[in-house]
Amino acid sequence: MKKFVIIMLLLPFIGLSQDQLEGVVLETSTGKEMPLPGANVYWLGSSVGAITNDDGTFSLPYKFSFNKLVISYVGFKTDTLVISENRYVRHVLQASDELDAVTVTARKQATSKSFLKATNTITVSSDELLKAACCNLSESFETNPSIDVNFADAVSGTKQIKMLGLTSPYILITTENIPAIRGASQAYGLSFIPGTWVESIQITKGAGSVVNGFESIAGQINTELVKPVTDDKLFVNAYAGLNGRYELNTHINQKVSDKWSTGLYVHGNLRDQKFDRNDDSFLDVPLKQQINLMNRWQYTNGEKGIVSFINLRYLNDNTQAGQLDFDPDRDRGTTNFWGSEIDTERFEVTTKLGYVNPEIPYQSLGVQTAYSYHKQDSYFGLNIYDIQHNSFYSNLVYNSIISDSRHKVKTGLSFTYDQYDESVNTTLYERTENSFGGFFEYSYDNLDKLTMTAGIRADQHNRLGFFITPRLHLRYTPWEKSAFRFSIGRGKRSANIFAENQNLFASSRQINILNSGGKIYGLDPEIAWNYGVSYLQGFNLFGRKADVSFDFYRTDFQNQVVVDWENPFEINFYNLEGESYANSFQFEFNYNLFENFDLRTAYKFYDVKTDYNSGKLEKPLVPKHRLFANAAYETDEKDNGAQWKFDATYNWLDSQRFPSTALSDLEYLLDEYSPTVGTLNLQVTKVFSPKFEVYLGGENVTNVRQNNPIVSADNPFGSNFDTNFVYGPIFGSMYYAGLRFRIK
Repeated sequence: MKKFVIIMLLLPFIGLSQDQLEGVVLETSTGKEMPLPGANVYWLGSSVGAITNDDGTFSLPYKFSFNKLVISYVGFKTDTLVISENRYVRHVLQASDELDAVTVTARKQATSKSFLKATNTITVSSDELLKAACCNLSESFETNPSIDVNFADAVSGTKQIKMLGLTSPYILITTENIPAIRGASQAYGLSFIPGTWVESIQITKGAGSVVNGFESIAGQINTELVKPVTDDKLFVNAYAGLNGRYELNTHINQKVSDKWSTGLYVHGNLRDQKFDRNDDSFLDVPLKQQINLMNRWQYTNGEKGIVSFINLRYLNDNTQAGQLDFDPDRDRGTTNFWGSEIDTERFEVTTKLGYVNPEIPYQSLGVQTAYSYHKQDSYFGLNIYDIQHNSFYSNLVYNSIISDSRHKVKTGLSFTYDQYDESVNTTLYERTENSFGGFFEYSYDNLDKLTMTAGIRADQHNRLGFFITPRLHLRYTPWEKSAFRFSIGRGKRSANIFAENQNLFASSRQINILNSGGKIYGLDPEIAWNYGVSYLQGFNLFGRKADVSFDFYRTDFQNQVVVDWENPFEINFYNLEGESYANSFQFEFNYNLFENFDLRTAYKFYDVKTDYNSGKLEKPLVPKHRLFANAAYETDEKDNGAQWKFDATYNWLDSQRFPSTALSDLEYLLDEYSPTVGTLNLQVTKVFSPKFEVYLGGENVTNVRQNNPIVSADNPFGSNFDTNFVYGPIFGSMYYAGLRFRIK
């Protein structure tokens, strides 16, 4: 009884729907029931309808006179359900048995773009994540052209992502719409979410919703985790790479009662082999150990309109990098050999509770809470950086409609609290941030032509003051299978200059903060406007499904904390004086070339410039041009579930500007720009049955490798030492193998 009371006290959330009738639409994929986003759900003979969300759920007004519910999706059989009472609907759509050509042309893609949403959103399903060695979230974007992925430096092995030419701190990264990768976890947090835990990813370009806060500038990446109710009873994924990396993921899910389900998710990875292929005396990839545990509870009461989740999570991550002969017990704090250790411990509790009032139609209430404790002890050579971050987040969301279901409103309140204790060498930095805010968002949804989402929020922050955040998204459809979109929004954030730029500790640079009298490290907050336009057109080409899209986004900073490393001996942080902007243009063409073969191609252009103290310059290590291509083919599934899957991804990056090395010693002078880089990744998967499959793959199979990625590797305690001039792969080719086993 005591345990049950504790669970109920901790329990809670989620977003609920807006109207009385709720349910979920599923499909069967590789023998497993998966959510079907974008399905049409409407009452027969009326204009009242809805589109299923990314997790397959829907809600729409219910009246006694409504008794036939139509559920449809292109490529699936349309079903009409007789609804005699307001009960939770759970329905699985079956793939169409009609002509093969029609079915294949309209089959659901592993990565999809919405023609109906006001936001420019790309949904990445779990099928897409399986196309590569997706060991954690930072490696989940290798097959997506909208996100750029590269190593942050030459020693830590950390991968960083960029969107619209801006680094991840300018992207709101959430887990089930709760801010997750921020503050102390900004540099390494993406590697703390195992890929097998991810059910789907939604990538939204431009300013996000005011419901999720005021920090989003370049866009939002939301990760939906697997649910105990729909996940396999047992899932095991084992992985081994020739770079000495071994991983094991295990999911165990159990239905406790009619309404309660729970899941235990265990992730462990180990890298204990030393590699130095370029003979610079430094490890090409760091040594690593990680234990990651999550216990997830789900409560569903469809009759009362309640859905609730609670997540308990613990992480312990240890990384050792540096010279081959570095022994931390012997050499830490000395100049014998250069080395680094990053030890992280993290604990999280997140809750969600969603409730629909059965007495009042169209009204719902959702509550989200999250607490995290993050402690990192680290050193980089003789530089020491420790941080402890306690964070609390809460969000209350009320949903309703005005007149009819085309006019929707969301309003609510949010509270955040962050307490930071940082130690940078011999200097301590302590601060507390808290904010209280309210928001209102109106959505107009005429699926035939126009969709609009307009929101505004007001926040009172103890260090940023009082401010208003407006956001607007529009979608217009002038003709079939088209979507014109426009967005504009403002974002404001505190720059955690040390946590977000930890890679710069792995150098001999002197750290300087040019104090401007602000309240965060003596600096003012960052403020930016983001503007975007996009066009998406779907069509048939030679009888096959295709789509083409164009988008252009511009981010204008009213204020920015400039990270200036144009002097090879210094790293300077200061507030912007002048202008800073990022222009991003992307063209994408996707085509189902022939049966079961999908081709995706993209071209991107970046123009990212900032006024530094030394003048206006291109942002370092941002390629102006990028080409992307992905080809995926799978054989028809046999009666026993056997199948082959093949995937190839090519990325080409234009030359990238290096920060100036004009003042460096002669032997350490670098060219102004890096060489161009092209990489090819391959993977093949053999599905033996719905229960068992194996995969083999190779990253960077053409063995492209950056020569001498570390400046002054021969004298790591000298004034020219720097590990941050990384523009391409360091390790060279890397091959891997793995297996997946599941019991449904």
